[in-house]
Amino acid sequence: MDYANIIIPFIGGLAMFIFGMNYMAQGLQNAAGTKMKSILEALTQNKVMGVALGALVTAIVQSSSATTVMVVGFVNAGLMNLGQAMSVIMGANIGTTATGWLVSSSEWAKMFSPTTIAPLAVMVGVVLQVSGKKMKHKEVASIIIGFGILFIGMHMMSNGVSPLRESQVFRDAFIKLGQNPMLGILAGAGVTAIIQSSSAAQGILLSLAATGLVPFNAAVFIIMGQNIGTCVTALLSGIGAGKNAKCVGYMHLMFNIIGTIVFSIFAMVFFSFISTEAGTGIISQTQISAIHTAFNIGTTLLLFPFSKWIIRAAMKLNGVEESTTGDEGQLLHLDKRMLLTPSLAVEGAKQETIRLGHIARENLSCAVEALHDSSPEKLEEIRQRESVIDRVCDGISEYLIKLCTLQISDRENKVVTSLLNTISDMERVGDHAENIAELAEEMAHEDIAFSHGAMEELEDMIHAALSSYDYAIKALEDGDVASAAKTAVYEEQVDELEKTLRAGHIDRLSNAECNVNAGIHYLEVLANLERISDHAMNISQVVLNEHRYNRRMNEEAITQA
Repeated sequence: MDYANIIIPFIGGLAMFIFGMNYMAQGLQNAAGTKMKSILEALTQNKVMGVALGALVTAIVQSSSATTVMVVGFVNAGLMNLGQAMSVIMGANIGTTATGWLVSSSEWAKMFSPTTIAPLAVMVGVVLQVSGKKMKHKEVASIIIGFGILFIGMHMMSNGVSPLRESQVFRDAFIKLGQNPMLGILAGAGVTAIIQSSSAAQGILLSLAATGLVPFNAAVFIIMGQNIGTCVTALLSGIGAGKNAKCVGYMHLMFNIIGTIVFSIFAMVFFSFISTEAGTGIISQTQISAIHTAFNIGTTLLLFPFSKWIIRAAMKLNGVEESTTGDEGQLLHLDKRMLLTPSLAVEGAKQETIRLGHIARENLSCAVEALHDSSPEKLEEIRQRESVIDRVCDGISEYLIKLCTLQISDRENKVVTSLLNTISDMERVGDHAENIAELAEEMAHEDIAFSHGAMEELEDMIHAALSSYDYAIKALEDGDVASAAKTAVYEEQVDELEKTLRAGHIDRLSNAECNVNAGIHYLEVLANLERISDHAMNISQVVLNEHRYNRRMNEEAITQA
């Protein structure tokens, strides 16, 4: 037997299958990108919703491994807790069965035969890709082209291994796998772990089943092994992540191992005592899809009530305490794994930017307090927090630049650009807070202070400047146009106060009513507060611009409809 003519077409078909699957998944992700944020928010509702959405996301990305890697990233970034992650993992196991049904459709829906629909799908997709002017057209084209290439790869794999149906060696090997459950499970786990894709491993099994080589019992145990092998990706992804994120890999592994043990025992009893003939019969692609779906749904139903126990066991194995605290300078909402789903990575970057805004606000409060109490401890606290602001700002900038290199929509690209400008404004607010603190320190060293009247006037401007910043952060956090408008009101108030107080203080200086050095520091404080309100206005302008953009897009959509 010429094995070269078997292996080369098989490997080529597998490569096309994986490429088509990834290409189709990318198109689906891009098309669903704007809704991924709402999908993530819905995860907080209940466990059943988490399972459903985990299945949906996995069906979109065509891989439970990819979903669990994303979940590791979400947990590490603080966007998801372990309870939500457990629900998504359960759903991911169900969602990964979509690939099997898609491939086996050539049996139960003859119209989807690879020889007829695959070339047609690629042709339609390419025409749409070339002629389509809008991004939506190109996203749909990616889905159709990926669908066609996936089927062509499947057809190549099936044709490549078809000579093996005459090989007694391969027949005996599969019989052995069926007779020895442990070997079958290890074979499925090994292949899946090596190629790092449960969907691709399914494709291999389905292509072998199309040749009539695979007995029923061997397929059952291989399917169970594939569910264990797919956990390797999540375990590897946890390397370098926080302890909570590492728990996701342990949870996934325990969930699939428990399910495999329970259903392997049931399968062994069934094939050994209830129906020995069923195990030796040749399995079809449709039957493989049905068994895979039944196994994953059954495991989810069985272990759903015990999910908290699995989470606790994973936490204990990984040494995670019930509550942990971290360094304020650590990036909480950013994780490189989230870059696999750019739309959610954008949301994580936005959440981290909002956190940066709150850290800068905290330093503003301390800096203003330093005008009354410039103790060394308070000044050191301000300097340390300023260092945190710089570190977080640099981390967000680096992350956003990576996002710019990915395939993101026009809307997401505008958000990324806006966030780059926003973190620059927040970093400058932190600098102005440090400036005010340094002015307070200089005044303490020079043993000078503002007069009671000057301090009372200054309090009005401090209130207006901090209010403008507070409303800017609220506008960014809630997407609230009304808060953005209030920022503008306070910013105008700060500008008016700055002019009035500056003129009044210059009059006091000219009349020798206050210390010259104190007067200089007073004017510098005014300038810093005025600049803070300007940066607050820049931040709120991002929300106003996004509101205008969304309104224009909606109007265009209505016009086109």
